[in-house]
Amino acid sequence: MKRLIFFINIISFVCITQQSQAQDLTKYVDPYIGSGGHGHVFVGASVPFGAVQLGPSNFFKGWDWCSGYNYGDSIVTGFAHMHLSGTGIGDLGDILVMPYVGEIRTDKATEKEYQKGYGAHYSHKNEKVLPGYYSVKLDGSNIQVELAATERVGFHQYQFPQNKEAHVIIDLKEGINDQSAETYIRRVDQYTLEGYRFSKGWAKEQLIFFAIRSSDSLEHFTVYEDSKLLQGDSGKGKAIKGLISFDKAPKTLKLKVGISPVSCENALANINAEIPHWDLDKVVAEAKAKWNKELSKMVINTPSEKVKRIFYTALFHTMIDPSLFNDHNGDYRGADKQVYKHAQFANYSVFSLWDTYRAVHPLYTITQPERTADMVNSMLAIYDQKGLLPQWHLEGWETGTMVGIASRQVIAEAYLKGIKGFDAERAFNAIKGTSASDTLGMMCVKTFTAIPADKERRSVAKGLEYAIGDGSIALMAKALSKQNEFEYFSKRALNYKKYFDSTTQFFRGKLDNGERAPDFNALKANNTIYAEGNAWQYLWLVPQDVKGLISLLGGEQMFNARLDTMFALETTADEKGLADLTGTIGQYAHGNEPSHHIAYLYAFGGRPWKTAETVRHIMKDMYHDQPDGIIGNEDCGQMSAWYIFSALGFYPVFPADTRYVFGSPLVEQATLKLPGGKTFTVKAAGATTQPYIQKVLLNGKAYDAAYIDHAAIMAGGTLEFIMSDKPDTDANHASKQKSSLLK
Repeated sequence: MKRLIFFINIISFVCITQQSQAQDLTKYVDPYIGSGGHGHVFVGASVPFGAVQLGPSNFFKGWDWCSGYNYGDSIVTGFAHMHLSGTGIGDLGDILVMPYVGEIRTDKATEKEYQKGYGAHYSHKNEKVLPGYYSVKLDGSNIQVELAATERVGFHQYQFPQNKEAHVIIDLKEGINDQSAETYIRRVDQYTLEGYRFSKGWAKEQLIFFAIRSSDSLEHFTVYEDSKLLQGDSGKGKAIKGLISFDKAPKTLKLKVGISPVSCENALANINAEIPHWDLDKVVAEAKAKWNKELSKMVINTPSEKVKRIFYTALFHTMIDPSLFNDHNGDYRGADKQVYKHAQFANYSVFSLWDTYRAVHPLYTITQPERTADMVNSMLAIYDQKGLLPQWHLEGWETGTMVGIASRQVIAEAYLKGIKGFDAERAFNAIKGTSASDTLGMMCVKTFTAIPADKERRSVAKGLEYAIGDGSIALMAKALSKQNEFEYFSKRALNYKKYFDSTTQFFRGKLDNGERAPDFNALKANNTIYAEGNAWQYLWLVPQDVKGLISLLGGEQMFNARLDTMFALETTADEKGLADLTGTIGQYAHGNEPSHHIAYLYAFGGRPWKTAETVRHIMKDMYHDQPDGIIGNEDCGQMSAWYIFSALGFYPVFPADTRYVFGSPLVEQATLKLPGGKTFTVKAAGATTQPYIQKVLLNGKAYDAAYIDHAAIMAGGTLEFIMSDKPDTDANHASKQKSSLLK
């Protein structure tokens, strides 16, 4: 039997390797893209949607180190097992492990005096990062570090210089922009350690358990509380550190580090289930195969190698988060801090929903329908445990970050796009229950009044986002034949009008006494009335009722004129104000999500060629294949998902209505691999140099609509764009397209 299992494993490994070699799309992925500038992406080893993001952490120096790593840095403090990707707030960095040689050092010291601690200098010439793999040679010590990962286990391989005293520190005090609250480690046997880290940061209560298994006997193991040596081989405190020491370093030391939200026992079980061997190359090959499997769901053809690198790196970035928050056996810790055993769905966390409802989750409905169902079930579990759907959920904790409760529209969209695997009635009840809440200004939404700016921070941003969610719920209610709910939420979806000031023609804050908030400046970024934006950017945040917005602004001609002004009107440095407002074209700010649909609104005003020009400009000028190649916070995949959709030629302006509005395809052909063996092919010959859509064919027949519906994509077939270097300004054609969007 053992011989049979051995040969099965060999055959499986060969098949995975051959599959990886047959279509190696990982060669186009450059994880450095977005690691410089303000991209804040994770750099290290992970698998798609894995709980482990194992990679280097630098000294935390503020906003551009939110992921723990910045390309412009050159000092590493260790290799942590959990990192965020693209966020504007830092956290995690848990279970920091660092090898070094020489005398014992139990602190990372300071950036200027890192030699006094266990930190090390490195250079990019000695660094290599691929999907699922990271390596670096540490200057000074000449230790070669190699890292790989499965879903819940990090694999370390260290090659030490010979005849040196060597150490590996496990520093449970350290994290990214957080504080350890209680930490624990103990030696289980000569090869195994276990412990936990309880911390307070962006996630106010985060608890992660771990187990470490070593390839070599732990010759010496000591425990410190900060720098104080403790007696015995275990310790509990606020700043516990475990130190593995060797009088003479083994040539190669391997560590397997399992993590769990539930227990040390489960962390060890995750190791046994996911990496029962000591073969680094196998772990790397399997990770590569997993990435290739996901990347190959979109196979593009373009003469530009640069576009391929940007596209596949973008697709890669959409699959770092959300991340698994469960164990191999299905156990997870709920939002109520209780343990739920053997769940029948994969539990996820890291829901950056204010960002990701716009394009990331719509992308998942095409490429990840099964995972979408599990993400919905994860959100429903949070509702069952806490009484509210998630807003910005991080490792079991609701951070309350940003505005709106966008899980409502994510769930509604999933149902409306035919995602199976969750209970629709249960989902609607969770949406309805959350929408009946009195928190976060929702009491005003229920009474059809404006959220008062002097009572609730970011009142206009909240009001507009709630209206988008309510419009999504209305569509779900209609599909479920719930007429009363459809009418109620349809009315709530029009609450955006409560904020419109006809005098200034902008959405403005309203005080509790009914007066307008004072000191209005449409150009000045305002983080108290709006959320990381100004009145110009929030003027267009009505994707659920663009027809109503056109009317509110005085008709089509005025709507188009205001769009033109939006993209032309410059801002002074003082007015711009916020670091998030990057990637500007006039008042448009591509680095911040409320702007992401605006270029596509030209199509609603009967000028689709303006959408093409603007979208093409953003793709060409704001996405590059260098470390600063993402213009702003990557935001858990949203910046990347915008590029993916736009490069295909369409975008989900209002995700819940299931339509994707045409823009300007950049790739000349893309084949989407769909469930059931179906494929959907997008063709756009000459798109590289010709930005304008002249004609559209769907399955060989003329197609006049300005959008493609989700159902048409999932049915399989061919969408062909006939491209030109000249815009199609024919009034009749534009009118037909506009009518198709405004019906």
